[in-house]
Amino acid sequence: MREQWRIYGKKADFKGISERFDIDQVTARIIRNRDITEEADIRRYLHGSLADCDSPFLMRGMEETVEILGRKVSGRKPVRVIGDYDVDGICATYILVKALERLGAEVDYDIPDRIRDGYGINVNLIDQAAADGIDTLLTCDNGIAAKSQIAHARGLGMTVLVTDHHEVPFEEEAGEKREILPPADVVVNPHRSGCKYPFKMLCGAAIAWKLAQALYETFGIPKEELSPFVEAAALATVCDVMLLQGENRILVKEGLKRMADSQIPGLRILIEANGLNAAKLGCYHLGFVLGPCLNAGGRLDTAKKSLALLLSEKRSEAEKLAWELKELNDKRKDMTARGVEAAIYNIEETGIREDDVYVVYLPDCHESLAGIVAGRIREKYNHPTFIITRAESGLKGSGRSIQPYSMYERLVRCQEYLTAFGGHPMAAGLSLPEENLEAFREALNRDSGLSEEDFVKRLWIDVPMPFSYVTEELISELHLLEPFGNGNEKPLFAQKGLTVRKKSILGRNKNVLKFLLSDKDGNSIEAVTFQDIEETDRSIREGDRISAAYFPDLNVYMGRRTLQMMIQSCQPETKLVDGVPAIEGRRALEGRKSDFRLPMESGKTIIGRGAEEERRNGG
Repeated sequence: MREQWRIYGKKADFKGISERFDIDQVTARIIRNRDITEEADIRRYLHGSLADCDSPFLMRGMEETVEILGRKVSGRKPVRVIGDYDVDGICATYILVKALERLGAEVDYDIPDRIRDGYGINVNLIDQAAADGIDTLLTCDNGIAAKSQIAHARGLGMTVLVTDHHEVPFEEEAGEKREILPPADVVVNPHRSGCKYPFKMLCGAAIAWKLAQALYETFGIPKEELSPFVEAAALATVCDVMLLQGENRILVKEGLKRMADSQIPGLRILIEANGLNAAKLGCYHLGFVLGPCLNAGGRLDTAKKSLALLLSEKRSEAEKLAWELKELNDKRKDMTARGVEAAIYNIEETGIREDDVYVVYLPDCHESLAGIVAGRIREKYNHPTFIITRAESGLKGSGRSIQPYSMYERLVRCQEYLTAFGGHPMAAGLSLPEENLEAFREALNRDSGLSEEDFVKRLWIDVPMPFSYVTEELISELHLLEPFGNGNEKPLFAQKGLTVRKKSILGRNKNVLKFLLSDKDGNSIEAVTFQDIEETDRSIREGDRISAAYFPDLNVYMGRRTLQMMIQSCQPETKLVDGVPAIEGRRALEGRKSDFRLPMESGKTIIGRGAEEERRNGG
């Protein structure tokens, strides 16, 4: 995969921002690079709290939903929450069940089986609800595309309330989009036209949290009791890879604080089972440790097991469920590794490698793992990727995309080949007959809208800054910018002209490459990387000069505190392509005196001044 390093060139009064908010000019530049420019937005980014989130009643349909649920509760009408089998759906279901229980509702839940039922509300679940005497169905993290299913439920006399965050289905007529809403009594979805809620990028559990807020406010329940719902919504926000901007970033920040002493007993025990320090949880632990354990239930067993863990109040029951989910996740990891290996072989040994959009058929891959495998392939090749598996009836697939490619909109254009589909710009799921597979692949690639430039991985450098300028104070200040994740990436700095004095591979799994580096002034720098260990070890030798993109960190070991360079990417400076350091076609930093040069979007370059001059002139 080709890689380009680029320096942000966004302008602002960094000195003024630094003085007004009492932050380093480097920090001010990073904030500007995240497109946060207004004073109120900068203040909220640095010091925002849940009080800065907007009223749930700004969301279209929220008031009517609260009013209907209030009537159902007072009338003792049975309500069934129908969620989905991923972390977002599980957490959303947890929030709504607990909130309605607190109101005194007669409430239960159902979650579709991934293999038997497929995604979201379906006729089987609806018929079962009718047989159980359910009066009202309340969906979360699904329902927006279930037009016929919800019509069926309404035909059976049930009230249906939809809360969802997925894209609203649409038809195009004369170049204009027309929304297709399900015939529910109320639809709550911030993507609906006419919805005045300012922040649109909430996940399903976050919308459930907003509904719980509205219910508690209306019926006089103390807002402090919403705290465990903040934890659940934060976990879902990270695991559903939502943008960590605006309300999402505040929600995750506050959720992580609460998880240090979690009010969800099952989550607390899952943290313990994975050997994590609750006081030091970050987005990585939510997205790559805890979330996968909850997802493993829906992938290889039943998502109801994961939901039962969150709802559990008994330690013995929660411990049993937590360890079962951890073991399922360990099994899932092994199955995923085999799926990724098979997908890579398929791509490299067939014509797929030349496609813009990869459609990889892995008939023996467990269908619940297709999305994970697609994500790994997307990361390796930086191409939109669909993994298609054989299901009980036809084929099923999951896709993961790259920023320039709206996966959902492209599926809309190819829907003639599909029996069902849904999702976001960055991820989607689908079903299709086996005989349509090749035609579907050709249709996606015939009009992909992608160019060669879209497949180049771009590594954005916030500040080209020698490591010698890093201090403990700056590292401490950078924590103000957390949590880091999608849409609020960890800051990256860059330095050229580093000499590799020593290197060694460490770790029980040989997954850490450690360097001892020196700069042109002879300063020693400890550095580690977890990225592409084998390739990096092969391409960089002791004595080489390299350029490094890094994040500064503080390593504390046996009472000794040392500054450490966490390398995100590094390139040997021994090979030049058109005057620019490169390896295997990848382009990197070029140094001339104190300048940095990087290829820019326009094909031009931006010249960044040395760090000392940067600071003298306002960052």
